[in-house]
Amino acid sequence: MKKVLLITMALLTLNTATIRAIDLDKEGRDPQYVNTILGRAKKVTDALEITGTEKGYQVLNIVANRYFKLNDIYNERDSIKKVAGTLTSEAKKQKQQEAESIKDMKLYRSHFGFIADLSLYLTDKEIEKVKDVMTYNVVNVTYKAQCDMIPTLKEEEKVQILSWLKEAREYAIDAESSKKKHETFGKYKGRINNYLSKRGYNLTKEREEWAKRVKARGETL
Repeated sequence: MKKVLLITMALLTLNTATIRAIDLDKEGRDPQYVNTILGRAKKVTDALEITGTEKGYQVLNIVANRYFKLNDIYNERDSIKKVAGTLTSEAKKQKQQEAESIKDMKLYRSHFGFIADLSLYLTDKEIEKVKDVMTYNVVNVTYKAQCDMIPTLKEEEKVQILSWLKEAREYAIDAESSKKKHETFGKYKGRINNYLSKRGYNLTKEREEWAKRVKARGETL
């Protein structure tokens, strides 16, 4: 038994040692901008209650580096589009399409690298929280509101709504601004509304009744 315990401890130590440390990608960046991003990333470690720990330090760097990466990707897109502005109509269109294609490709490739880095230190449940913090908790707020507005939702409808909201979050987490993140969710909310209407729900009536219930509870929408 003692031998098994020693082997287990040795394996755990080995696994911990092989996890690479994450360096903050701050070289060449304005120090004030770096501090701003670190403050934003700290909201994640605060939510996970790991700020100030070694684990928190690594996660802080991972999240901050993601924000840096997103900024770099969108800046590159804008630079290409700026060049496009000096070209003829057809060439300009092609250059703008090229800018968007490069942006989409880099977002797609780096998205999974970001999640992979997080998985070195966090559980799946903790990674979910990271995504929620980075997207203003829209998934949970919207899902809760939908269920509250239509108490008669069937289980499969709840599953579909949550699935779409989480899909929206995957795109929103890579959006370039708060406005764009909310626009991404807005598109999926529209899809959800269409889905519920086709399922026979009168959304206008559901909202009216919901507003009455919320008011009766002494709350506001």
